Amino acid sequence: MSPLRAFARFWWDFVVGDDWRLACGVSIALMVVAIATHRGHDVWWLLPLVVAVLLAASLRRATTIGRDRS
Repeated sequence: MSPLRAFARFWWDFVVGDDWRLACGVSIALMVVAIATHRGHDVWWLLPLVVAVLLAASLRRATTIGRDRS
């Protein structure tokens, strides 16, 4: 494997990991907060809220999948 491909693969595994939905949701939340902040709105509180909701949904999916397999 080339060093560039290994580097890209590392970052993909690090950012996306096991749940691509969580990575996409956090990325979208970061963009929304950045745009809103740039326009002068104070929405810093939105990011921790979104991350908490996404994490809870991810954990729920993981535990539901584990229950269905047994």
